[in-house]
Amino acid sequence: MGLLLGLLLLGHLTVVTYGLPILEAPESVTGPWKGDVNIPCTYSPLQGYTQVLVKWLVQRGSDPVTIFLRDSSGDHIQQAKYRGRLHVNHGVPGDVSLQLNTLEMDDRSHYMCEVTWHNPDGNQVVRDKIIELRVQKLSVSKPTVTTGSGYGFTVPQGMRISLQCQARGSPPISYVWYKEQINNQEPIKVAALSTLLFKPAVVANSGSYFCTAKGRVGSEQRSDIVKLVVKGEQPSLLGSVACRNISSTLTQAVCNCAIAFTSCLYKASRLARDSSKILKTKTEAPTTMQSPLEVNPSWSWTTEVDGYLGETSAGSGKGLPMFAIILIISLCCMVVFTMASIMLCRKTSQQGCMPGRPTTLVKP
Repeated sequence: MGLLLGLLLLGHLTVVTYGLPILEAPESVTGPWKGDVNIPCTYSPLQGYTQVLVKWLVQRGSDPVTIFLRDSSGDHIQQAKYRGRLHVNHGVPGDVSLQLNTLEMDDRSHYMCEVTWHNPDGNQVVRDKIIELRVQKLSVSKPTVTTGSGYGFTVPQGMRISLQCQARGSPPISYVWYKEQINNQEPIKVAALSTLLFKPAVVANSGSYFCTAKGRVGSEQRSDIVKLVVKGEQPSLLGSVACRNISSTLTQAVCNCAIAFTSCLYKASRLARDSSKILKTKTEAPTTMQSPLEVNPSWSWTTEVDGYLGETSAGSGKGLPMFAIILIISLCCMVVFTMASIMLCRKTSQQGCMPGRPTTLVKP
């Protein structure tokens, strides 16, 4: 008889312990000032139990005040202070966590998560959990630099690439991009935004970059230097590969001549550009790419700010006169057409373009 009573008591304890929904939540959560925080509150759905009511309350003085209510009619935010910055998860069954945005110091308090179910007998079951919310002013962390390209920091010319600077801390966080200079000169400021976008990347963009991050609290932090390499090829190198695939000797000769002519013009144009009498260098911030506010448990955000436009100018210098550049281009053209003529004559030498051997007449 005693054994039977013990088994009945054990079965009752099992139902009480494992047959009812159990809320799970941490004792405390810390959020960043001016940032966002997620206060977890979850349970494992049980067969036969239907959620009918969800409430979030906050301790104000001696009595808790309801700030959120979810019932059969929908979601209701009870306090004007939380409208527009409070959200309770709805998509995942059993997850009623509270998302609170733009934390203020007076948001520090004890929050209560309360859930009501209907059990299989039609009775109501209520469970609640109390979580302490702490709000801290967090200094900005050392920023990290990443790239959205699968090539890493070495990319081909003409490709779209972005360098992203990210840091953790209390927002807003301001970012500034710098490019290292040669001969131990001061780095130049190239942008004031979190994402640096090259659209497209050119060889001149190659260099060493770093970014800085400054938050509401603490000192400015600097990232490690990253080296961006943009690989480019001259037209002659690109075209020579294509000409190798041409089977006809004559066509291949014409192709090579065209490549030589293009290469000559390419070098002459660069010479003209580098030899201008007044050199002006304009440094522009690349196109701004939208960088939305990202929130996660580790408090990682990216912030977009206005772009920066800088301009520098070099002093006047002496270059080649224009007639010398035109003369170089003309000589290149003459060399190219001379090579083309020689190749064409060799190809057609059997038709009499070049003097042939004397022929011998044989009498019948």
